[in-house]
Amino acid sequence: MKRSFYLKFLLTYLVFGLLSFLISALAASPMTKRYLFREQANNLYSEATLIATAYSDQNKAGLSEELINEQMRAVAAFLRVDIWLVDRKGRIISDSDSEKRKDQQIPDFDEAIPGGRRWTIGDYRGMFSEEVLSVAAPITREYFTGGYVLIHLPSRELRRSESEILAIIYRTSLILFLLSLLILLVFYFIVFRPLRSITTGAMKYAAGDYAYRIEVKSRDEMGYLAETLNFMSEEIGKADEYQRQFIANVSHDFRSPLTSIKGYLEAILDGTIPPEMERKYLQRLIVETERLEKLTGSLLSLNSVEQKGFLIRSSFDVNQVIKSVCESFEMSCQKKRITFELTFSEKREPVYADHARIQQVLYNLIDNALKFSGENSVIGIRSGLRGTKVFVSVKDSGIGIPKKDLTKIWDRFYKTDLSRGRDKQGTGLGLSIVKSIIHAHGENIDCVSTEGVGTEFTFTLTAADHEDGES
Repeated sequence: MKRSFYLKFLLTYLVFGLLSFLISALAASPMTKRYLFREQANNLYSEATLIATAYSDQNKAGLSEELINEQMRAVAAFLRVDIWLVDRKGRIISDSDSEKRKDQQIPDFDEAIPGGRRWTIGDYRGMFSEEVLSVAAPITREYFTGGYVLIHLPSRELRRSESEILAIIYRTSLILFLLSLLILLVFYFIVFRPLRSITTGAMKYAAGDYAYRIEVKSRDEMGYLAETLNFMSEEIGKADEYQRQFIANVSHDFRSPLTSIKGYLEAILDGTIPPEMERKYLQRLIVETERLEKLTGSLLSLNSVEQKGFLIRSSFDVNQVIKSVCESFEMSCQKKRITFELTFSEKREPVYADHARIQQVLYNLIDNALKFSGENSVIGIRSGLRGTKVFVSVKDSGIGIPKKDLTKIWDRFYKTDLSRGRDKQGTGLGLSIVKSIIHAHGENIDCVSTEGVGTEFTFTLTAADHEDGES
């Protein structure tokens, strides 16, 4: 993955963080300024109102104008503002800043502030050389406005407060951004590193290394994905190994008869075999071609069995099928003096299955029993109903199957070591075909064998009603 995904995520995260910081900074500055000006204006207006009220009530409270002016200057010094007392025409009666503007006339004085606000920002009609925040409160006596109290606050004081607040916001944002980098660490350990392991595993599997295992210990989706890929690699490895074995077995089973056919034909052509012996060897060629034909037929049969929906089910008497198949082996039985012992719990045992396929199952099982049974032996075949299932078994008294081979006998082309000496003509596909047919019916087949004693195969079929069987 070359860290490209992680770098993209990191760059995206950093760009997002930078943009968020810039947007916050651009939005925070005007918002902070508006808030400070509004709050400070309200506070100053409250102070101006208090001073105006004091002037209005000076006679009632017994306060002298000099005392009120002194208090006004104290407030101005404390708040760092200029406080003016202005008459109705805009002449400055008193100035908290050492009376330096006393008796000055405010140009174009208008006590009404545009827009209905209580405050303005600017140089207040050219009276100041810097920007100030100005508020005005009327001095009223008996419902008559006798003048105004004006308070002017230099904007630099507000700018200083604004800078301090923005500094706090920026530092807090920076700390939060640095703390949020923990998300990158969490992402690296929880997402990126497992994903990198999974990607490495996928590349190994693509290269054919199915033994590689992805090491992801988490129990989340990444862990589940890793386990799934590990399982997939095992299955692909098994399939790959099976494919190699399958090709090797098919090649071997085809090579033997082809080699024999080629050898016999070359011997006939170059005169190694005399004319009077040609018929004998031609008969052997027929046997070898029949062997190839049988192998090809078995492969085609196995392929058709594995195709879904190939079954043609009907109701039939399985006992009759057993008898019919046994009759087809009459000549083979006579040669080895083998007899069949048929045991049926009922005269008729109707089942619901594919007649031709079950006939093929019985043929393969009985053919196997004949191959591995000795002379003067008995092959027992039974059928019986248990619940809704009909059980059919084929039992011989032959060489048996070693315990270590019992789980492998269903594999294609598999032959036990004991069978190799006897079954020279076998393809190793018979039991694989049997199992595929039975499983296609949704039924089960089992094998019990004792080496040197014999083998018994038992499979189940779904029982049919006797009325269906009659039809």
